Amino acid sequence: MAWLGILMLDTRFPRPPGDVGHAGSFHFEVRYRSVAGASPQRVVRERSAGLLQPFVDAAHALVAEGAAALSTSCGFLALFQRELQAALPVPVWTSALLKLPELNRPGIVTADAAALGPDHLRAVGADPATPRVGLPEGGHLQRVLLENRPTLNQQQAEADTVAAARALCAQHPQIDSIVLECTNLPPYAQAVRQATGRPVHNIRSLLHERWQALNPP
Repeated sequence: MAWLGILMLDTRFPRPPGDVGHAGSFHFEVRYRSVAGASPQRVVRERSAGLLQPFVDAAHALVAEGAAALSTSCGFLALFQRELQAALPVPVWTSALLKLPELNRPGIVTADAAALGPDHLRAVGADPATPRVGLPEGGHLQRVLLENRPTLNQQQAEADTVAAARALCAQHPQIDSIVLECTNLPPYAQAVRQATGRPVHNIRSLLHERWQALNPP
């Protein structure tokens, strides 16, 4: 049976249902491979410096085991979309940001707005001026993710995500959809949708769409 390989950051924070790192988040089989040294800090705020080859090597290992397609556990790896796809013989879907070119007036909720630059968006063919708002700076969820903390308060994490989405809509009322860059935010997608009235896209929904297209019933 076909399965999706997911390249994982080197993390210890909890991964509740809906998170890309929770196998139960998907309606198809997924298998994981961690990339040693790929900490959230290094990938998000240090632009994955020196990590392209380790990700390519891990991806080749998953393909050798039988992966039919590949994804990653961090939306900031959109920066490597072209390089990873060029290096591999199977489809590579690095980030929920790949959904942006399909949308009319999207906005982005990201783990760190200061770190998500125009080049991340250009790498997936998206408008580099797409509006974006980050999780509350120094808030609970951002600290858990970027500092790789071992405990998570899901109620506070949801509140932080909803606060960012509301800020995005308040600052950019023209947006008609929201993309959650961070692969740890899908557990809160329904709350964001209810709070903003906008359709919400994320890595989980993107992977289900792409996987179904690759493996039609």
